[in-house]
Amino acid sequence: MGAVMGGSRGQTLRATRHAPPFLSFTLAALLVTGHARASNEPPWVAPETEPLPQGIVSARILKADQPILASPWEGAQRRGSAALDVHLPIFAVRRGPGCKGRFLSIGPLAWVCEDAVELAETPFVNAAYRAIRETADGLPFRYYFVGPDGSFAYKKLHAVDIGAPDMQLEPGFAVAIVEERVVEGARYGRSHNELWIPMRDLGPARPLAFRGEEIKPDAPADVLPFAWILVDKAKVFSTPSALGKTEGSRARFERVPFFEEKHVGGARFTRIGENAWVRSSELRHPTIAPPPPEVDVAAGEKWIDVELESQTLVAYEGKRPVFATLVSTGKGREGTATATPRGTSRIWAKLFTSNMDNLEDEGATRYYRMEDVPWVQFFAKGVGLHGAFWHRSFGTVRSHGCVNLAPLDAQRLFFWTTPRVPAGWTAALPSTHDVGTVVRVR
Repeated sequence: MGAVMGGSRGQTLRATRHAPPFLSFTLAALLVTGHARASNEPPWVAPETEPLPQGIVSARILKADQPILASPWEGAQRRGSAALDVHLPIFAVRRGPGCKGRFLSIGPLAWVCEDAVELAETPFVNAAYRAIRETADGLPFRYYFVGPDGSFAYKKLHAVDIGAPDMQLEPGFAVAIVEERVVEGARYGRSHNELWIPMRDLGPARPLAFRGEEIKPDAPADVLPFAWILVDKAKVFSTPSALGKTEGSRARFERVPFFEEKHVGGARFTRIGENAWVRSSELRHPTIAPPPPEVDVAAGEKWIDVELESQTLVAYEGKRPVFATLVSTGKGREGTATATPRGTSRIWAKLFTSNMDNLEDEGATRYYRMEDVPWVQFFAKGVGLHGAFWHRSFGTVRSHGCVNLAPLDAQRLFFWTTPRVPAGWTAALPSTHDVGTVVRVR
């Protein structure tokens, strides 16, 4: 997926869009960096003011995705957002323009206006707390697809099937259900976007067990010794020839050893065992690549390499590969809006989830909407790494520009890269002390 929601939750979904990539409300807010302020000089900020009332140790966030600023004034650069009802620590207090109360420091280069919180004696969250938890299948919510007849969504449960709908959901749209209730014998689900939907119109998304490969420190330095089967059933031959004796088959996503490759009669074959060969076109093999100049190799800096030809991703620490997996990149021709752009960037925003759609694309032949796409890491404007629960085409091009990962792999990389998402936050942008991980697409 490579387009992100920009419409209002209360409107029907036949809105118009511009060409992708698109920015969600949350993502668009993260882009606000104080452009209204003409000068680079910070505004006047008062020194530390009167102390907090005795016993106050935390600030309870009063709305979902509460903006967190890098400095204590309105229009300052964004640092991220906080989760609803989470209690964050208070380290300092400052008066600053744009806040009727005071600005509260809730971490390094992280400020929130007192008007948006409730001061509390409740202990603040543990440093290990996460607004969205890791799960065994990589899916932070229970996801459902809208059935062939479509559905309607309502802001109020009592209005479902009775009042005018607040949103129309088309077949194939995906929603994240966080609560279910039964009213007069019918079951309804509340989405993470606070809309009620008849469960009869929804079908569950099936988790995918596939995950990438952790690479041992003693792995060969020049070639990764494994690959994955790409097709549903790959025939295994006793010799590097389709005319050789068949020795069974291997299933899709199966990890197999990679020993060597040979060209025979215009075709390529890969040896995966003793007297065991498969067509090279029926597997995907990640390759080793040197780091780009942006990476501090001596410090063992983390970075990610995406290879379009093989549809694979390799994560490195310095020159050492530590993890590899399959991906699905943009299906458009190079240079088009749906192609994954080549180049080297740094992750500039991390969001636990983001809504993605193409609802404002007037020229679209088919509309899509995926709510709460998990483990989103933007590195080239609106193009990013994220989990995909709506397809199993990893190893082939599929997306609208983003780098799709199996949910378990997206989850694994999200907590490995920088910037770190602090406890109680739902999104984070880099800072001078916590820069984004390098991502190269080649």
